[in-house]
Amino acid sequence: MRVACNQNSDNPKRSYNIIITQPHLFTNLHHMQHSRRNFIKQSTLAGVGLAGVGNRSFHNTPEELFRIKEGATYRPPQRFNMSGYAAPKLDAVRVGFVGIGNRGMAAVARLTKIEGVEIKGLCDLRPEQVKLAQDLVSTSGHQPELYHTDPEAWKTLCARKDLDLIYILTPWALHTPMALFSMNHGKHVCVEVPAGKTLQELWSLVETSEKTRKHCMMVENCCYDFFELTTLNMVQRGFFGEIIHGEGAYIHPLSELLFSKDRFYQMWELNEYSIRKGNLYPTHGLGPICQAMNINRGDKMDYLVSVSGDDFVLGKEAQRMAATDDFYIPYANRSFNGNMNTSVIRTHKGKTIMVQFDTSSMRPYSRIQLISGTKGAALKYPEPGRYATGDEWLGEKEMKALQEKYQPPILKKVGELAKQIGGHGGMDFVMDWRTIDCLRNGLPMDQDVYDAALWSAVGPLSSWSVANGSGPIKIPDFTRGSWKKNTPVDLSMCKGGNTAVK
Repeated sequence: MRVACNQNSDNPKRSYNIIITQPHLFTNLHHMQHSRRNFIKQSTLAGVGLAGVGNRSFHNTPEELFRIKEGATYRPPQRFNMSGYAAPKLDAVRVGFVGIGNRGMAAVARLTKIEGVEIKGLCDLRPEQVKLAQDLVSTSGHQPELYHTDPEAWKTLCARKDLDLIYILTPWALHTPMALFSMNHGKHVCVEVPAGKTLQELWSLVETSEKTRKHCMMVENCCYDFFELTTLNMVQRGFFGEIIHGEGAYIHPLSELLFSKDRFYQMWELNEYSIRKGNLYPTHGLGPICQAMNINRGDKMDYLVSVSGDDFVLGKEAQRMAATDDFYIPYANRSFNGNMNTSVIRTHKGKTIMVQFDTSSMRPYSRIQLISGTKGAALKYPEPGRYATGDEWLGEKEMKALQEKYQPPILKKVGELAKQIGGHGGMDFVMDWRTIDCLRNGLPMDQDVYDAALWSAVGPLSSWSVANGSGPIKIPDFTRGSWKKNTPVDLSMCKGGNTAVK
């Protein structure tokens, strides 16, 4: 790993900007994780220490605590406010995909259904994945260039001058380096969750988006699910009164998939679970709650505390599988993230958010999605969702009437088509359609780089809290005060310009 560090000479207290150039960045993830841990141990860069706190002793050294707290309170000057920013219109959105993989193929397929999209490039380390994607898009008239085999091939794609948007679907550790490179080469970015793993990475995304005025949209989020969009419309029209509390989660039994040799390339996600402890995947449950509570747009997160239980599943499963398959021996003696993490956040205005993470317990899938207001409440899980205006949930007839009354314009336009096209019940397609429509019509994004950074930051901040007796940790204000004037997401803008569904 080669790391170049440029310190801002006019502000000696400012954190370093990290430019990472890794020849093996898109290849051997086992080696990358090992190199990364060694780098963290040796580094003196502000904020980087967060990435590895979960796999060390319970207490951090004073030097590590200094770095972590400096990262949490670091406030570089805002170059430009990306909240509400509308980039120049694009007649056609020329797209390059990096990371075809398991989820990537579905994203490629969805964009073939949207008018005004030109798929110009496909990249994955594995040539067979690129060929499958090429076969898929060619039936829709797209003729992309193909990039594979060479670990640096993604850079060639992202540096092309005839692209407008890079869609990143790689393992977590690659998200920030690829997003930074793409924005610095004049591209808007769609990057899957989490946008970054450390505060330093997240600050770099914020500063780069502001510098380049390129959107950094965090995809693979759950803000565009039907219940969440309808609930947000109800919130904005005052149905629930003032929202004072929210609950979200990512509870999804994934143990079998985590140990699958085919699902996560080179077992990258299982490796993630062994190097950090905390709320590693907060964005699914957190995003819709933040939009409903106007976080970054009228309120901000103040601090959080995070509690993790022990691991009662993954370690035992690793030992069981290692007993019959030598492939799993390297995992047999590792310490894994605990079954359940619960993180609690207090906002500047005295409101609260609870976010949970559990992917190894045997329990039904849930993102909770609870909104509690002064006049009512909403709860999605267990499905079907429910609304309340008193001490009882409304019945099926009342629910249907409310959902019809408050259905937002975007669902009226593409909701039924989205269900047919698919992607987690259609929400992935609604998300992609909305993103392309904003770019084609010069509209502000519903989510900006500050949302990507903040929602992702709960991951590393929770790791600090867990490693230090569940102590409170200040949450950085990535907007640097602009939350006071930023306007909430406006669903009335989601009527759709000229972007049709094929």
